[in-house]
Amino acid sequence: MNISIVIPLLNEKESLPELYQWLHKVLTEHSYSYEIIFVDDGSTDNSWQVIEELSAKDSNIKGIRFLRNYGKSQALHAGFKQAQGDVVITMDADLQDSPDEIPALYNMITQEGYDLVSGWKKKRYDSVLAKNLPSKLFNWAARKTSGLTLHDFNCGLKAYKQEVVKNVEVSGEMHRYIPVLAKNAGFNRITEKVVQHQARKYGVTKFGMSRFINGFLDLITISFLSHFGKRPMHFFGALGVLMFFIGFLFSAYLGIDKLFINPNGRLIADRPQFYLALTTMLIGTQLFIAGFLGEIILKTKSNEERYKIREKTNNELQVTKK
Repeated sequence: MNISIVIPLLNEKESLPELYQWLHKVLTEHSYSYEIIFVDDGSTDNSWQVIEELSAKDSNIKGIRFLRNYGKSQALHAGFKQAQGDVVITMDADLQDSPDEIPALYNMITQEGYDLVSGWKKKRYDSVLAKNLPSKLFNWAARKTSGLTLHDFNCGLKAYKQEVVKNVEVSGEMHRYIPVLAKNAGFNRITEKVVQHQARKYGVTKFGMSRFINGFLDLITISFLSHFGKRPMHFFGALGVLMFFIGFLFSAYLGIDKLFINPNGRLIADRPQFYLALTTMLIGTQLFIAGFLGEIILKTKSNEERYKIREKTNNELQVTKK
């Protein structure tokens, strides 16, 4: 199979028929063998009914329905697990991503040898203050932190080699940072392509200030995990030992001062420096224990159930839990 298209969605019933027609036109014109995987992330409208109708008339349409809203990262994870195409393309269901970009993205993966191609919506039709400016600030911080020279980390339109999506673990709200996760996994052929941005035609945007703030928090998280995620003791243990050593030296100085330099001075317990030294040693001990516990958790953690799938369409394997 040439292409798997993974489309996470939430309450997009109006756009789905038009998106399907557009995708079908592009994919058949280029004679691709394909599958389109719609992942309904707990929609409360009739999105799932629309997906069932589409899959009934086209066996290339596959649907996954969550029991409730788990988030875009979990929807992408479920779609990636199902995808069988040599090239996997993700896009949003709100018609803001143009299917006409698919052939060029496919060629960049198959002919130019890239592992991942991220879309760059250079010209946007969103609100400048509510979305464009926060996105520019967010992308600047992501570039500085990750070392990747991408201009639009959060663009939903991306293309991947199949081995990338099968080896990258997308969890939490980390879908914004799939290029960073891919880089950390050893896939270094990552680039971007300027793509067309369409103004939203139906529904309302899911972007808000909470997602903007969460994006920065996730950026800090992934930056930390990329450096110390496999060995937390290297960070917490080293910092703990350093603080304990500083506190110990300070305590030793106070003891020497009381015994030999100024034996008639104030009691050590009456000096504020003593409590600073004691606090530093306690914090150092706690940081060391945190690193130790982190190592234990990494070695004993099990695969937790991250989402529940209510039903699927046009899927041979019926999986209810992941």
